[in-house]
Amino acid sequence: MGSGIAQVAAQNEHETILVDVSQETLNKAEDDLNKILNRLVEKDRISADDKINIQGRITYTTDMADFKGCSLIIEAIVEKLEVKHQVFSKMENIVSAECILASNTSSLSIASIGSALKNPDRILGIHFFNPAPLMPLVEIIPAVQTSEKTLKTAKDLIDSWGKSTVVCKDTPGFIVNRVARPFYGEALRIYEEGIADFVTIDWAMTELGGFRMGPFTLMDYIGNDVNYAVTESVFAAFYYDPRFKPSFTQRRHSEAGYLGRKSGRGYFNYAEGATQPEPNKDPILGKKILDRILAMLINEAFDAVFMQVASPEDIDKAMTKGVNYPKGLLAWADEIGLEKVFNQLDSLFQEYGEDRYRPNPLLRRRVNL
Repeated sequence: MGSGIAQVAAQNEHETILVDVSQETLNKAEDDLNKILNRLVEKDRISADDKINIQGRITYTTDMADFKGCSLIIEAIVEKLEVKHQVFSKMENIVSAECILASNTSSLSIASIGSALKNPDRILGIHFFNPAPLMPLVEIIPAVQTSEKTLKTAKDLIDSWGKSTVVCKDTPGFIVNRVARPFYGEALRIYEEGIADFVTIDWAMTELGGFRMGPFTLMDYIGNDVNYAVTESVFAAFYYDPRFKPSFTQRRHSEAGYLGRKSGRGYFNYAEGATQPEPNKDPILGKKILDRILAMLINEAFDAVFMQVASPEDIDKAMTKGVNYPKGLLAWADEIGLEKVFNQLDSLFQEYGEDRYRPNPLLRRRVNL
């Protein structure tokens, strides 16, 4: 992720310094960038001179002291708060007082990261999506300590790189990783109840819902260990709200080493020559699956608006630009009909008696208008 962000900065004519503790990792990053730029030249996306100029703007180093003249630093290291505290404290003693210090974290509190700084009004989150050069969305997350000047300067800069930015509150998962949890969680729940198997649920979401990937294919692509860890992190950060409860199915797959594509097996078998199962293409079953998962996603989007995580416009932008949803969830709800969505959720709530299915108060108010 760090090398991808460096590529974006260099392509936008910034002198860029990429720091890592491992020279081997830096060498690989430089080799990978060279291959990426060669492909862009072959496709006539950039010229040979552009390639040379982009490469020339990036300095690869293991010495953090080389950050001295920087005006913005974006950290993309391991998701451990104590390690980030050490790195940010060290960086603050190297750079100028005007340098913005940002984190690419997807799950940690920006306020917590900023607590290690003597001057925390310069901290904020700048969360890119992978791969950073291709994905248009960037979440901008001000902490309670962040100054208006820091927020404006950072947003204006990332906007100038041609990215689609959204501003969101410093809450667990920000927008995308919060609102998207039911895409995975409810799919797993449907499987665990024996309603449908992995491939049928994926078929319903892609063929009937228009999603680019089904939830199980996507979890295999992300990695079950990674996706499960994020789910656990969000669950704990929301004080164990049942809406975000992790799944034993995913935990067992992770424990078994069925991590997805990277291990050769996840919910599906990726071994060479493996036969993939066929879905049950019953349209009634498929619609039941799609309606249930979509209602849960819409409810979560309404909750994000209700809790003022971000504006309705930014929430819909985040889900279409960040995870390629076919439509913004709030706009989709209007298209389906708010009363229909509410009734779907209320029916699940009455059936299960679980708070995970409780319709959001804002959705209830809109229906009762």
